[in-house]
Amino acid sequence: MRRPRPEFRRSARRRFSNVFWLTLCGLVALMLIVLLSRESTQPRSRSVLAKNSYRHDKVIEGLNVTAEMLNPDSIARQLNDQISLAKAFVVIAKESNNLQFAWELSAQIRNSQILLSNAALRRSPLTLRESETAVRDMALLLFQAQQLHYDSATMIMRLKARIQDLEEQMSSVTDKSNKYGQIAAEEVPKSLYCLGVRLTTEWFKHLDLQKKVSRNVQIGMKLKDNNLHHFCVFSDNILATSVVINSTALNSLKPDRVVFHLVTDEVNYAAMKAWFTMNNFRGVTVDVQKFEDFSWLNASYVPVLKQLQDSDTQNYYFSGNNDGGKTPIKFRNPKYLSMLNHLRFYIPEVFPALKKLVFLDDDVVVQKDLSGLFTVDLNGNVNGAVETCMETFHRYHKYLNYSHPLIRSHFDPDACGWAFGMNVFDLVEWRKRNVTGIYHYWQEKNVDRTLWKLGTLPPGLLTFYGLTEPLDPHWHVLGLGYTNVDPQVIENGAVLHFNGNSKPWLKIGIEKYKALWEKYVDYSHPMLERCNFH
Repeated sequence: MRRPRPEFRRSARRRFSNVFWLTLCGLVALMLIVLLSRESTQPRSRSVLAKNSYRHDKVIEGLNVTAEMLNPDSIARQLNDQISLAKAFVVIAKESNNLQFAWELSAQIRNSQILLSNAALRRSPLTLRESETAVRDMALLLFQAQQLHYDSATMIMRLKARIQDLEEQMSSVTDKSNKYGQIAAEEVPKSLYCLGVRLTTEWFKHLDLQKKVSRNVQIGMKLKDNNLHHFCVFSDNILATSVVINSTALNSLKPDRVVFHLVTDEVNYAAMKAWFTMNNFRGVTVDVQKFEDFSWLNASYVPVLKQLQDSDTQNYYFSGNNDGGKTPIKFRNPKYLSMLNHLRFYIPEVFPALKKLVFLDDDVVVQKDLSGLFTVDLNGNVNGAVETCMETFHRYHKYLNYSHPLIRSHFDPDACGWAFGMNVFDLVEWRKRNVTGIYHYWQEKNVDRTLWKLGTLPPGLLTFYGLTEPLDPHWHVLGLGYTNVDPQVIENGAVLHFNGNSKPWLKIGIEKYKALWEKYVDYSHPMLERCNFH
């Protein structure tokens, strides 16, 4: 074989030397990079450790942790652990009726706590010599507790049983509290009963009061004048109704243009007539009627009156023996069947000459001029009301039974609820759309109480579904009879509603809100003084 040419051998050597030097340079550069990275990471790691250590010290300082507490051999920690365990054993010993042992444990707990307290006062850790006896005595008692089968498993079972027992007691107490609260809310205060009796006596005793009413022809003209501002209240509470009218009059810019239509029952009719004839409310016109005089209000026309004749309905509301007490007492309140409560669905029949009217409950206080309500555009709707769906529990599904196909197929469960208590009604649209007929339809469908339980708001939500215009929330502020309300909201509110059980004229009324109502009561009035109102 021929040997290669010398030129080829020289080029091969030259290529090898180039590769060698390039590799060597690369290794040197790599070593430099490694050294530089070590130098840069070392101080950084030190700074991180320093920061972590600083944070740890800060945490300890913030928690007021002492060196003794961090010490695994701390006598104070041992005593605290023993005290915690002993307290649990005291509970179990008492439940097991082992009172002597419970007393011994309690005494030893006190001894250990005294030791810890003394050490804290002198600001020095406990020594083994001073705490040895306490630790040993407590350890003996804890060992004795274990011998009495006060072990962890037994303790857990007993505590679970105790918790269940307490929950049952709490449920029972809550149920009783609700019942007593409902009873207190339904009571008629003696002073209010006294006022009714005295006013009735005055009405029949002084015929001049009756003549004064019959001679006033001008009132009859105002009752039908649609250029005036008409309000209606359906109530049997004289004082509450008086506050509604007085607060409206005092805050009205033109009280002589305000007309109040009151409807009450036979029992309170004379007393109402006497009170509003004897007293003047800045020129506000007040008319009083009783629903027993409405000839159209009979069982053949009104479903609620028809249901009252049913024996099952009477048992449900007045005996409470139908469902074993499953239905809450508030749903069995007979007031929900009162015609004064359901008369709001017959406003066009009660006031056939009127075109627009503001409905007020008797548990409200008016603190702004309400003339602006009569210029609110309802956009073709019948009912103007403040919506209450800021919370989920004020939507339709809260009030209605959506397991019923009739409800499920007609109404959106997330539709926004609204409140009775301050409502603007367009009576022209009401008559045109036969709203009372819609109410009758749903009331008759609920004869077995499967669509809703009770009250006037659920049928109101059904009746005015798609016919309600939302009003500005400041017109109607709710909740003063059961919850806390933002003071700023109260200050800006036009109508304050004491809805709930804690009415301001009752002893169970919320004290901080009573003044808002009481400032419209003249406690110096001779009638109120005689009946011990204060």
